[in-house]
Amino acid sequence: MFHLGFVALLCASQFQYLMFAKYILIFKRMPSPETLHQSRRSTRVPLKVLITVEAGAASRTCKGETMFVNLHGASLTTTIGLNTGMKISIHVYLTDKRVAARVVFVDPKNPLHCGIELAEPQNIWGVNLPPEDWEKTAALESGR
Repeated sequence: MFHLGFVALLCASQFQYLMFAKYILIFKRMPSPETLHQSRRSTRVPLKVLITVEAGAASRTCKGETMFVNLHGASLTTTIGLNTGMKISIHVYLTDKRVAARVVFVDPKNPLHCGIELAEPQNIWGVNLPPEDWEKTAALESGR
């Protein structure tokens, strides 16, 4: 009996060690908030804006809504599924601006949620007080 208890204790302590080691590895791999910010080309702003999306050669049109926007694109939901790599046109009702974009991400769990990249970085969203890096980034990228 003592032998089985000792084995169970040993297994439990090895399991705890493995879980702790896994936690440390995951924690060490997680980027800092500064690194996450640096990996984005411009600051995200939570903003709901109604849009129209025109997609593909068949010119399918659907309604959509942004969740987050930045100078380079947006995270949005649409009423039809889009495909990664698809070239689209975005019309923002608030500003009446139309721009070319492409789909860079489609959520595999929710295909109506996607990420887009604007063809040219710009504030088409109607953000009146944009983050300061938007102006700096726009100036740098327009000088390419």
